[in-house]
Amino acid sequence: MTLPILGSLNGLSDLWPAARSLHPDAANDHRLMARQDLAAGPGRVNEIEGGMRVIAQKIVAKVLQSYWRLSRALTLGAQGCVIAPDGRILLIRHTYRPGWHFPGGGVEKGETVLSALTRELSEEAGVVLTAEPRLFGLYSNARAFPNDHIALYVVTAFAQPVPPKPNHEIAEHGFFAPDALPADIVAPTRARIAEITAGAPPSAIW
Repeated sequence: MTLPILGSLNGLSDLWPAARSLHPDAANDHRLMARQDLAAGPGRVNEIEGGMRVIAQKIVAKVLQSYWRLSRALTLGAQGCVIAPDGRILLIRHTYRPGWHFPGGGVEKGETVLSALTRELSEEAGVVLTAEPRLFGLYSNARAFPNDHIALYVVTAFAQPVPPKPNHEIAEHGFFAPDALPADIVAPTRARIAEITAGAPPSAIW
């Protein structure tokens, strides 16, 4: 489909031709209604034109939203650096990828970032938040997936009523001191721990 509205729209006068090219049947129907109401006087004509303009704006907005969703698709994940009272940090090892990582995952449709984090912590590590965590940083993860971003939270108020058993997704989990991290911890997780616990300069890249 050719999208005539992807260039610059100089004003409302540009909206109706764009909408008509995208939805000619709807546009023709409303023009017919406008012609039928011409006899009602200029007030009615202005009302019809105003309604047509609103319809055109809505059509253009919907098409732009769809185009941007496809051409500029952005994905977002939420991860938590869960720190126990003794300073140890919770890490997990998946069954489907190597290394140790923070618990977390993707933000699903209809979720907030915080609700996604809450869900992932519960599912992957049996962790229940007892107070709102602190957003530490927002990172680009484009090296792993184009237009992906990760929101990293620091979690210090939590409970773990039932530590999870290994399952099809999580091979194991554990709490580790910042100076005694697993040898095969992935580099981004190690770097974020250094930023949080040792004051290392924060990076914009995961």
